[in-house]
Amino acid sequence: MATRDPRPFDVEYIENPGQPELRELAMAHTPCVQPTAAGSINKVSRNKARMAKYTYIIDTEDRWSHQIMDPDTARGLIERQAKYIADKGKLIAIDGYVGLGARSFGTTWLYTPEGANIAGMQQILAFPRSDVETEEQLASAFEPTFRLYYTPDLKLDDMSGGQAIIVDMENWTTHVIGADYFGESKKGILRMLNHYVYQEGGLVLHAGAKAVTAADGGKLTMTIMGLSGTGKTTTTFSKQGDLTEPIQDDMVALWPHGALSITENGCFAKTDGLSFETEPVLFTATTGSDAWLENVFLEADGSFDFIKGVLGVEDVTRLRDILIATGAKAENVDKYIAGGVNVDDVVNSQGIPADGWDFVVWTQNGRSIVPMSSIPEAADLHNVPQVKSMGILNRDEGRDAAMPGIVRFTSPEQAAGYFMLGETSKTSAAGKDRGKTRSPFTQPFFPAKHGLQAKRFAELAATMSGVTMWLMNTGYIGGEASDAKENNALKVKIRHSSAMLEALLSGTIKWKKDPDFGYEIVDVDAPENASLVDQVPAEILNPSRFYEGRGRRADYEQWVSQMKEARTAFLRQFDVSDAIVAAIAG
Repeated sequence: MATRDPRPFDVEYIENPGQPELRELAMAHTPCVQPTAAGSINKVSRNKARMAKYTYIIDTEDRWSHQIMDPDTARGLIERQAKYIADKGKLIAIDGYVGLGARSFGTTWLYTPEGANIAGMQQILAFPRSDVETEEQLASAFEPTFRLYYTPDLKLDDMSGGQAIIVDMENWTTHVIGADYFGESKKGILRMLNHYVYQEGGLVLHAGAKAVTAADGGKLTMTIMGLSGTGKTTTTFSKQGDLTEPIQDDMVALWPHGALSITENGCFAKTDGLSFETEPVLFTATTGSDAWLENVFLEADGSFDFIKGVLGVEDVTRLRDILIATGAKAENVDKYIAGGVNVDDVVNSQGIPADGWDFVVWTQNGRSIVPMSSIPEAADLHNVPQVKSMGILNRDEGRDAAMPGIVRFTSPEQAAGYFMLGETSKTSAAGKDRGKTRSPFTQPFFPAKHGLQAKRFAELAATMSGVTMWLMNTGYIGGEASDAKENNALKVKIRHSSAMLEALLSGTIKWKKDPDFGYEIVDVDAPENASLVDQVPAEILNPSRFYEGRGRRADYEQWVSQMKEARTAFLRQFDVSDAIVAAIAG
């Protein structure tokens, strides 16, 4: 259905404009953008997160983990996009690479002018041709592997949600129609990359990565998997003494013998709760002039408010036009401004707004795009060390939150099982749909059947000797935020995570086998761990102590039973090996 021509439309092309021109284009053509006091641009989007439910792969056979769309229906929508582009008469063209070196993939992104902000953000994440190609290649026409065509304001009134993300795997092309969230551009390419790399014998991980200097002076790479909101980016860019340097925050490709290839030249970070005190690197980069922002709350003077929750009447009055343009009902907005309803009428005690009143609570899924050049002490992206440490983050939350602060897996099969589970609690990125969730390898972007990930990981792990594999809880023990305020739960803080990782990397932890699940946990009574226990409460490192100390031993035992049953059932549906299922049982 697609053409190999990187410029397939008969329109005027704005060819690879620089960042200053893209900012001018965004201010002129992108709706609902705001200049910030730092000189950057913030876009308030209709979509507040990536919309998997509106994503389709063109096919007639159910051989994907995504929805499928028959070729005739897809062809009709793609033709409508082509007509819209022709009517616009102009496209912004961004050419670049996903990754560096031999395992980099040329990509062309084309945006209608209202997507100028998305083009600006994507350009930051892409590696320029000059970083990858020879002078001879630069003098020739660009030959991309992947293509993405993005028309944010083409509304599809006959499609659910008024939008569609159509993936043409046969031609390695994605069509984004009617969505205005940057993540659809970023993930549109990374979804295709997942399938391409799998066919080439590797496995794309939804993971951050950091370079670690070992005690002997040598360097290794640590990968950190995690769903949105688990702290993957925060963990990647947090320092552990002088040991670590960030490499990537979101996607890397694992190859035989622990080789790793990267994907992006920047960082796509959540901004909710961002502060200099807790995340100085990301805060400084996000509040700099080189950043692009999406759904960040700005005060009237353009200054940032990263903790904004409920909007007052004054806020809604000032933002009225933007709120209505991004989906709020005008009658509800005006009723709120006029005092016809108050906050307690439309927002419950958990801070979740009633249907039709989402605009009253500012989204917690604000984002920033920052270039790696804004990240001090980043690793050398041209020389990524071999992978020797692989972890996964579980932001556990709720009354049954009982995952230890950090665990070490005792076998590749056990690690494969927990990576396949991809457990966490749904966060603000999920909107109103909160609660426990599982996603294989934390990978909602792997388009083929998810069970293939465990199989490929087992194949790759067999070629990787001496790799430490672990899991870290970045959420709570025994409750959630409101419980922690009442001292009825414990929060795993960023400083706790950094201390646990530093101890893991230094090799100083004395471990013991967990009697219920068989993985290793910190022996909080061992003298060798006294320094770590001084920094991280023993009840975080061994949650059974929390439950026993609070008279909740029965809750803990029930959690153990439920987890074993639910985990086994989840893995069985993906047809993973018996050895992996047995390793999860403990």
